[in-house]
Amino acid sequence: MIRVVFNQKGGVGKSSVSTNLAAISASKGLKTLVVDLDPQCNTSHYLLGDQVNETEGDIRDFYEQTLSFQVRPKEITEFIHPTEYDNLDLLPSNPELGDLHAKLEAKHKIYKLRDALQKLDQYDAVYIDTPPAFNFYTLSALCCADSCLIPFDCDEFSRQALYSLMYNVQETQQDHNDKLQIEGIVVNQFQPRAKASRMIVEALLEDDLPVLENKISSSVKMKESHNECRPLIYFAPKHKLTQEYLALFDELV
Repeated sequence: MIRVVFNQKGGVGKSSVSTNLAAISASKGLKTLVVDLDPQCNTSHYLLGDQVNETEGDIRDFYEQTLSFQVRPKEITEFIHPTEYDNLDLLPSNPELGDLHAKLEAKHKIYKLRDALQKLDQYDAVYIDTPPAFNFYTLSALCCADSCLIPFDCDEFSRQALYSLMYNVQETQQDHNDKLQIEGIVVNQFQPRAKASRMIVEALLEDDLPVLENKISSSVKMKESHNECRPLIYFAPKHKLTQEYLALFDELV
């Protein structure tokens, strides 16, 4: 199962959602891979901490080798690194990933990630974190995915942007990947006592959008988890926020 976590808007919790769901997957005994396609490298740092600067081989190196002829190109497994957590591996990003964007797009390398991931049969689950834009890397992720999760924070600007996002996903389904489905909208930073948050969620439901039942509330524990570079299931397994992620994972499964 390959899930893409995508939103064209930044700051909605893509890295938090993808990393914590993947960590829960691994904690339940599923061999899990995280692919970080965001040049900001937040997911990579979340899982590896300062060690991310010491890794040899990343997603940029994988794509760079596709731009020139090589007699024996490296398999994607050579760019994947284990984390300190059982069953959880990472294909890290690189801040210079954006430098390759135009070259990859010009040479039509859109299916390279799909073809590489299809060769992997050792993983039960793959989570792909994407940049906050509908670009080559996001489209590459959507081309190889079974489903798309959309993190959503409760404000009107996010709600308006949601419709063009879903159109882009549906267009990708029609043109590139007919198995792709929108698995659901993950309401993040939810404040159940705030009238505005409730009204926006109600508006999404009235529009018959696939809002997932389990929502993620706002908590300082998430920032602490980021600072410690430890996903919630390992950092604070009994915390309310962790339990919300566990409920979300169970809903998806």
